[in-house]
Amino acid sequence: MIILVAALLGAGIGYSFFPMIWEAANVEWGVNPVMNLALGIILFLMLAFILARPVERVIKRLEMSLTQQKPEVLLTEGLSVIIGLVLAVLISTLFTHSQLFFFNTIMPVVLMIVFAYLGWVVGRTRFIDLPKLWAKRRQEAQPVVKEEPQAQHEVLERKADDNFYKYKLLDTNILIDGRIYDLVKTGFIEGTLVIPNFVLYELQYIADSGDSIKRVRGRRGLDILNKLRSEKIVPIEMYEGDFEDISEVDSKLIKLAKIMDAVIVTNDYNLNKVSEFQNVQVLNVNALAKALKARVIPGEKLTVMVIKKGTERQQGVAYLDDGTMIVVEDGRYFMNKNIEVEVTSALQTDAGRMIFAKPTHSQRKLK
Repeated sequence: MIILVAALLGAGIGYSFFPMIWEAANVEWGVNPVMNLALGIILFLMLAFILARPVERVIKRLEMSLTQQKPEVLLTEGLSVIIGLVLAVLISTLFTHSQLFFFNTIMPVVLMIVFAYLGWVVGRTRFIDLPKLWAKRRQEAQPVVKEEPQAQHEVLERKADDNFYKYKLLDTNILIDGRIYDLVKTGFIEGTLVIPNFVLYELQYIADSGDSIKRVRGRRGLDILNKLRSEKIVPIEMYEGDFEDISEVDSKLIKLAKIMDAVIVTNDYNLNKVSEFQNVQVLNVNALAKALKARVIPGEKLTVMVIKKGTERQQGVAYLDDGTMIVVEDGRYFMNKNIEVEVTSALQTDAGRMIFAKPTHSQRKLK
């Protein structure tokens, strides 16, 4: 296909432009049209053989980019390009009567390329603002009417239905973690869950790993995904596209979230910070778990089981149901026993919360 296009283009340019070149160079034998056709075809075929592979790569990338776009985005980009071309033609009419070759021949082509590109950029980058602009116009056009309380309630309910939920993009870590299933089942995560293909491929790669620990983690992530799909608690969609120019899955996820105006659901601290820096909304399950941990105050009494020895002062270690570690003073005397302890202090660290406590009754003398 590229060879055929190059041959036709070379024949057209050879027939149309080569005679002017020979005339300017005072070459008398260059007036033969057949020879100009042959020279044009040979010249462009040589260029085609040299540039065939790079051009094919560019065409494939263009095709992939077009197939990944939403139809409404493609429509907006196409209309913007057409508007740019129309503007370029209108401006080019100013140079049609110019005697200079650059202005009457080359300048219109340059203007068309520049304005078409500008139209494409505007259509691609400002597409998200169009619904907001149309909604604003409709709101301004509508007369202001004081609504009854019941009518206002219905309007708010309708707006919530239309705008409240966003797509939730799941990353690999949140599927491996498994808590996403409980969050969805209890209703804390609402809306449509989106699993990109590149996340699924990474999960499959982990599940096929030679490392037994990684293999178990990957298979657990696939099991969680299958449970979510089979139980149909919330809608689940697959994103078939990919970003071949980006290698890291996290970077692909952030770019997809920007395109879809979606929320990333993760438990990855680094992905959370990078997403926030790029103004992408994130739901961090670890932050939720930290916020939901029970608060304790000094003097509060708890019943715990000491399960292992501590490091200092005959300490013992116990855990709450949410995994919070409790360091029990003189706890070594109560190994594998349920005892009542009194909270003395609590310490918040980057790794989590640590509670210090002592038995409500000193038991050292019972040893």
